[in-house]
Amino acid sequence: MAGADADDALLVLTAMLLTPARFPSVLGDDYVAACAALALEPYEEGYGLVLGQDGEGARWTVVVDDVSLVAVAIAAWDCGMAHDLSPDERSVVCALPGWPLALTVAAPGVPAPHDPETDGLGPAPLAPPDPESWGPAQRRLGADEIAERWALWREQIDDAVFVRPDGERRGEAAEGTGSDGAGSENSGGPGSGSGDEPGSGSTVGGGSAEPGAPAAGHHPGVRRALSEAVAYTRTPPPPGRIRSVFASAATRTLRVDGPGWSMVARTDDIALILLDEEPGAVLPVGRGPALPGLLDALDALAPHPV
Repeated sequence: MAGADADDALLVLTAMLLTPARFPSVLGDDYVAACAALALEPYEEGYGLVLGQDGEGARWTVVVDDVSLVAVAIAAWDCGMAHDLSPDERSVVCALPGWPLALTVAAPGVPAPHDPETDGLGPAPLAPPDPESWGPAQRRLGADEIAERWALWREQIDDAVFVRPDGERRGEAAEGTGSDGAGSENSGGPGSGSGDEPGSGSTVGGGSAEPGAPAAGHHPGVRRALSEAVAYTRTPPPPGRIRSVFASAATRTLRVDGPGWSMVARTDDIALILLDEEPGAVLPVGRGPALPGLLDALDALAPHPV
């Protein structure tokens, strides 16, 4: 490893892919930004990231160009199978001090995980974002959590708060209250009064779902995010801004990011949006007539790895 004793084997703890279709969101809004965070060239083939400790317990992130080797290991681990991940030295691109994400495991028989002593040479050690603060990295990690636990988050969203196509909120018609009319500025598109208005909010953070305060109707940040997502369908964004993963036989889970916002959606359901300016808030976007087409168009732009 660069900056470490060449004879000091890495005790592998976990691994991640860094490709246009799959990469640690903590590193950036897209694949190019994620590569830049690690001072890597954004090659189309991508990389594998192997996280572990050396014999002194120091944290290292080893970047390899053998993506298939890392992908096989991850697939085996996801199935609960033991698999030895030992990248060939010839596949090692570089070794970076630290870990980009916090790990709850540690290698046995070595000191507790700590940053290596580099005497100020080379890059600063990688470190996970502060879980007590809110910013782009935390926003993207929150969106990842929702994507992984969609059912848990979805059951917290009360569909009754969404706006009907006729402009009335479900559950309010009996009281004679209707839409606030803000949708007229964006008629026919996501975020309009045609069913895509943000509904009640929840908060993300700490690994649990907690009900939050109701989201403001037609939140400007949500409208901005939806407008930029629509723009992606006209001018494709950098690789990795739109990611799509299998959810069921006919459904995909979408992860879409942009400056200051993240979206999680199921192609057969609603979308949930997180914003830099709304710490911890999860803002729902109702299905309506416009959202399905937008989600299908975004999914068509995303890579679908086999």
